[in-house]
Amino acid sequence: MEIRFEHSPKEVKGMNTTELRASFLTDNLMKDDQLILVYTHYDRVIIGGAKPVHKQVLLVNHGELKADFFLQRREIGIINTGGNGRVYTDGVAHELGKLDCLYIGKGVKEVKFESVIAGEPALFYLLSAPAHRECPVQFMPKEKALPSDMGSLETSNERTIYKYIHAYI
Repeated sequence: MEIRFEHSPKEVKGMNTTELRASFLTDNLMKDDQLILVYTHYDRVIIGGAKPVHKQVLLVNHGELKADFFLQRREIGIINTGGNGRVYTDGVAHELGKLDCLYIGKGVKEVKFESVIAGEPALFYLLSAPAHRECPVQFMPKEKALPSDMGSLETSNERTIYKYIHAYI
């Protein structure tokens, strides 16, 4: 797991493009049959990717977390941007198609990723943050994600953001 530390606003202001990319860009998150994680000290968020091709990929714990298992004090959101895949939570299989999401709450001890077809691997993007209470595992298909239109054509930033994991009021 790569560890990234915070930068002050003054420090960031003086960075060139190469330094900004090295400090903030998180590319190369998908590697065959590997889990790639980046821990940032900005809100203790972990971003990552899992690309199971020929074997299952396990969400492993890291010493930096000071926990017995990865989700002991954390929660995680997973979005599949590739082929059909499965995420196992403590032995329970969850099928994820393209752009489906799975939320896994604090307390789940084992998480494994696998692709249904090796030639069309699943690409699981991960976002994990500290959790303060246990919540159940929840599946969210893309069709049920809440769309929010933002920006405008005039400012060249028109887009639709799909909210999968958010507080319902």
